[in-house]
Amino acid sequence: MSPVETPLTPARRGVLQRRIRWIVAATITYNVLEAVIALAAGREASSAALIGFGLDSIVEVLSAAAVAWQFAGPDPHRREKAALKVIAVSFFALAAFVTVDALRSLFGAAEADHSPVGIALAAVSVVIMPAFSWFERRTGRELGSASAIADSKQTLICSYLSAAVLLGLVANSLLGWAWADSVAALVIAAFALREGSEAWRGDACKQPVSALVGEHDGPDDCC
Repeated sequence: MSPVETPLTPARRGVLQRRIRWIVAATITYNVLEAVIALAAGREASSAALIGFGLDSIVEVLSAAAVAWQFAGPDPHRREKAALKVIAVSFFALAAFVTVDALRSLFGAAEADHSPVGIALAAVSVVIMPAFSWFERRTGRELGSASAIADSKQTLICSYLSAAVLLGLVANSLLGWAWADSVAALVIAAFALREGSEAWRGDACKQPVSALVGEHDGPDDCC
């Protein structure tokens, strides 16, 4: 049986909303840097995977910016639906970018060179992005914010993509397996489509609006 949770007080809600703003600010900052480095390294190494990774970072910035916009207003809940639509579109864009990049690589449109910078960047992202995702998801669940939870899923998908890119770059450098990251990326693209559909329908969080004032049924109610 899930423990009974106390309603959110206005003070606690304010703390959580400020925390969300800090999380998305950190996410945006990191992803801007990640995009710049990945795109530069991808062009240098002629790596479609790294270029796709950089474009994915731009998509993540868009998703985080939508949540930042929502919580910048005096009544974040009124902006929830619009923020969810933006996040859903960013999921679909991510799926499209990754799919095109993976198919180009699979059909031999680009032969990537070894990229130590790309490997280091992907390795750092594998560590940092899950931490961002977990913190935002935990805060969003307590606040009852579907958009924050959807954005945390976007961040988590980016960490999966980081792992796929890392494995692909390492496999390409050590074993010459240029197809490895493409196959993993296609799986991630399918997952992104599913999550985008959920965000579009507003199903990123199963809690009712009343969760904003503390009527929470337990941890399993949110994705």
